[in-house]
Amino acid sequence: MRAIRIDRFGTPDVLRVADLPEPEPAPGEVLIRAAATGINPVDDKTREGAIGEGAPPLPMTLGWDLAGTVVDGGDSGLRAGEPVVAMSHQLASGRGTWAELVALPAAAVARAPRTIGPAAAATLPLPGLTAWQTLDWLAVEAGERLLVAGAGGAVGGLALQIARARGVEVDALVSREEQGAFARAHGAGLVTTDRRALRGGGYDAVFDTFGAFVTGAVADGGRYASIATQAGPVPDLSGRGVRTTVHQVREDGAALGELARLVDGGALRPRVHAVFALDEVRRAHERFRRGGLNGKLALVF
Repeated sequence: MRAIRIDRFGTPDVLRVADLPEPEPAPGEVLIRAAATGINPVDDKTREGAIGEGAPPLPMTLGWDLAGTVVDGGDSGLRAGEPVVAMSHQLASGRGTWAELVALPAAAVARAPRTIGPAAAATLPLPGLTAWQTLDWLAVEAGERLLVAGAGGAVGGLALQIARARGVEVDALVSREEQGAFARAHGAGLVTTDRRALRGGGYDAVFDTFGAFVTGAVADGGRYASIATQAGPVPDLSGRGVRTTVHQVREDGAALGELARLVDGGALRPRVHAVFALDEVRRAHERFRRGGLNGKLALVF
């Protein structure tokens, strides 16, 4: 089977398509034939060597996201041929998803959304789970006010849609004016590129996707979550009774199933900027590095 491997860290030139033995699923695992996968910032950092000691040993297969069909469902209840989505925590497990066949724990797998194709479905797992799990930690409820910093990005855009589906009032800080139309179309109230326009102390919770550290926006007694691990910890806000965290995503098939239901119900739509063939993985990474994307990049098998 074909897989995207790296033998050393560096530019996209280190990516290669390799022939590997087909994986044998262990008890409790599901064997999936890949249809598509996504490119995430963590894949770019891993390829570059920016993860450091937290990366699996070389050579490695990259990739976190997966959309495909079941080959062997084991005792999971999933049937052969059934469309599924999954996220593999590649850094922790070494199980990369950029391969034609992938064996993953059944608890990381969910039935795929029925209303979108595999390329779009493959861009959902990592950003969708990051958004879902962080919102769960923030515990924002219907009628509360949330600020999403980076609402035009992959995670922030999904967080905005999920929060609105939960009845939360959402304001959006975006990095480019052209992202404002997306945020408004998906239910954001105040949409701005200027952090000075935010409601000082007016938010029950803040979801910070890029290390904006707009800590003055959160109300006393509120919650502040960042997913920008590279930016470091959130400043100590305990003197104001504000709980803080830097959230890291985890495998979660049950939550993926909830995300799929939101997609099929029309409340959530992943955005795909462009689709590349597996053999074009270097070109896809070069496009990723140029930035200015209005959605995710997908690789199809």
